[in-house]
Amino acid sequence: MAILHSYPFCPHSRFARLVLAELGLEPDFVEEKPWERRLPFLELDPAGNLPLFIDDEGLAVPGARILAEYLDETRDESLGDRRFLPQDLAQRVEVRRLLDWFLVKFHQEVSDYLATEKIYKRFMPSDIGGGPPDMGAIRAARANVRYHLKYIGFLIAKRNWLAGDQMTYADLAAAAHLSVVDYLGDVPWDEDETARHWYARIKSRPSFRALLADRVPGMAPADHYDNLDF
Repeated sequence: MAILHSYPFCPHSRFARLVLAELGLEPDFVEEKPWERRLPFLELDPAGNLPLFIDDEGLAVPGARILAEYLDETRDESLGDRRFLPQDLAQRVEVRRLLDWFLVKFHQEVSDYLATEKIYKRFMPSDIGGGPPDMGAIRAARANVRYHLKYIGFLIAKRNWLAGDQMTYADLAAAAHLSVVDYLGDVPWDEDETARHWYARIKSRPSFRALLADRVPGMAPADHYDNLDF
């Protein structure tokens, strides 16, 4: 049985969960608190990054980007022309470019700040950085999310999905990271209707249901978080 080591509000873990659900794969889930750095987990992936997928043969596949490539090589061919990393070379480059945008740039500028400051630090011991959030980091992330939202709106105004005519890994990565920010109520959806409509399409998919059911103990989501019609 395949296993996914993940954390409910780790944006990269949410990407993995979305992709696996879209492919109809149902691994066993192991909750891995990223700040704990458990020795058994580090023995599987010394870098300690989430998510970590263990396939049916026991192969450890670390990280969101590597998992996407692994699934494309082992599973996506069954999707034919609907695969999440298209067969056309130029389209594959565009999907990979946008994957990097959301898994790296958006994470560094928005989702990592907000997940760490508003969620992780609530549960981390003080000796490893737990405690009150850094409001400066939160303000920076809230400012940064605005231009990312405009960029999503810019892309969707020209395309059916972020990378082209069909949904790809780019859409799933963007939606996964935005979902954490949206839980916290920090996405200014009223500033870009085009981006909001795109996100509504994504979060209405069956693969999104498990994410919308997640809750941070002691912290309710934004009122619209699990409302499919916003």
